[in-house]
Amino acid sequence: MRGQDHPGLKRFRLSLAGALLGGMLVFVCGAIYAQNAPQIVPRVTGAAAPMGDVRTPPLARPIVDDKRLMRNYPEQPPIIPHSIENYQLTLKTNRCLDCHRRQYTEGSGAPMISVTHFMDRDGQVLADVTPRRYFCTACHVQQTDARPLVPSTFKDMLLVGPEKK
Repeated sequence: MRGQDHPGLKRFRLSLAGALLGGMLVFVCGAIYAQNAPQIVPRVTGAAAPMGDVRTPPLARPIVDDKRLMRNYPEQPPIIPHSIENYQLTLKTNRCLDCHRRQYTEGSGAPMISVTHFMDRDGQVLADVTPRRYFCTACHVQQTDARPLVPSTFKDMLLVGPEKK
């Protein structure tokens, strides 16, 4: 019994050897492709040398002309047209609400928060901003002079029209 080879063990050894050879083949082909792969997308991991020094590009300057821009697509959250530097957004305070809460819009001239910000996930309208919409900068960003990372050929269908394509 001890020196005998079981038929199931022989099949196991063959399948294990096949799996190992297949895995090595995939690994070698992947390594070859990685060396010769076309660079379609620019590097996003930073410097070529992992611990190398890289000059930090300047931050985009905020545009603070208080001019509201047209949105790029339906349901896009409005862009913040003023500086929000040093605005405090914590669990206890939200400086945005000092101007944009319904009762303060007449004095501040700021647009009122959308009614959707007062609805909970069940559609129930609350008396105050719902907790899931409380942190404004989760959706709204400040308008800056930043260049797009990727060029865009997008044209709004309402501005282009069917005959101008």
